[in-house]
Amino acid sequence: MKRIDPTLAARVPPGQSLTTKWPVLTYGMTPRFSPSTWTFRCFGLVEQEVSWTWQEFLALPMTSVTCDVHCVTRWSRLDNRFEGVAIREIMRRVTVRPEATFVMVHADPDYTTNLPIEELVADDALLAIKHDGRPLEPDHGGPCRLVVPRLYFWKSAKWVRGFEFLDVNPPGFWEQNGYHMHADPWAEERYSDQETHAMQKMRAEAARKLRAR
Repeated sequence: MKRIDPTLAARVPPGQSLTTKWPVLTYGMTPRFSPSTWTFRCFGLVEQEVSWTWQEFLALPMTSVTCDVHCVTRWSRLDNRFEGVAIREIMRRVTVRPEATFVMVHADPDYTTNLPIEELVADDALLAIKHDGRPLEPDHGGPCRLVVPRLYFWKSAKWVRGFEFLDVNPPGFWEQNGYHMHADPWAEERYSDQETHAMQKMRAEAARKLRAR
């Protein structure tokens, strides 16, 4: 880690330290990628499920985003250049039902994380296939990972495979294991014990409703 240059301090959230490296943090094994079987799909509260093969996904319009990355483990890496498909390109091809307000992100092997739709469709959110000009390495989520820069990076799921649109906000993998439901780095929303009572009730109720379906 390095000391923060005063000219960069405004870009670094509280409690974070800068690094020029990109630490690999993964729970479990790195999954294998097979172009012939890979798909990305949007399902749940949509008028019609939509999916793409790997070749169809690569044919979608591509964009690039330069952003800062903030990990809940207290490191930040500035000026990352990600290339891929903007989430808004995906949303143009999916008709989401009006009652849908949240998304459960599904990723290999069995990972999930939850997001409000308004965070997912931010201008700088994308499905990235490249980082700093190179194909995204498997240990960093290649061939494709979600990037939502304004939240702690566990919300930017590696090996992403689908969006499930919901009218409730159940916790994903790390959220079930003590992490915050929202994950704003500027508010240091790291852990569930920082949530308000209302958020904790919402968490429990959403999980109950999803189990009952």
